Amino acid sequence: MTIRNLSIYTDEKIAVFIDGSNLYSAARTLGFDIDYKRLLDFFRTRAILVRAFYYTALIDDQDYSPIRPLVDWLDYNGYTMVTKPTKEFTDSQGRRKIKGNMDIELAIDMMELADKLDHVVLFSGDGDFRRLVEAVQRKGVRVTVISTVKTSPPMVADELRRQADLFLELTDLAEKIQRDPRERPTPRRDRHEQESAAAADVGDYGDHHDYGDHGDQT
Repeated sequence: MTIRNLSIYTDEKIAVFIDGSNLYSAARTLGFDIDYKRLLDFFRTRAILVRAFYYTALIDDQDYSPIRPLVDWLDYNGYTMVTKPTKEFTDSQGRRKIKGNMDIELAIDMMELADKLDHVVLFSGDGDFRRLVEAVQRKGVRVTVISTVKTSPPMVADELRRQADLFLELTDLAEKIQRDPRERPTPRRDRHEQESAAAADVGDYGDHHDYGDHGDQT
């Protein structure tokens, strides 16, 4: 299968930056689940993979976080995990909200590593990253943004897509990085139930469990 707009060279030093909640939402909206082992192998076999970062916020006021098994699996299997506790607040209408934005952490890591890279791959459609992409490009680094325009509305901001050197449609990559649909759990009523079921899924990833089906707290 030829993947349109995929331009990664074998001698390039690349790093992958995954906005966890953004990728989760995009893949789920498109109807598939990410297999993070396959995703890592995909880039490892196509270039010199320097680092693969995964960013997610964690609710730390619980005895057990449903996403913790996924975080632990990724940490032991080739990903650099960047996490922080979510913050709880009450909005002007008295509604309880949970905030867990990881944009600053991702931006700092990308800028610090940029001088050692030829190519950055960003899994996110968040328009707030446009200026970050521009700054990295000024250092001579190519940037590929991976998200989707196949949803309604599109899940990638137009300004981010235009700023990137390359935009890769997530559906074009799905065959290479998705979990076997037969392993996908039965649909559940809410995100917390999805997360709990994800933490219980066991896959064949060697010595560790596969927790590829998950949600992030945002």
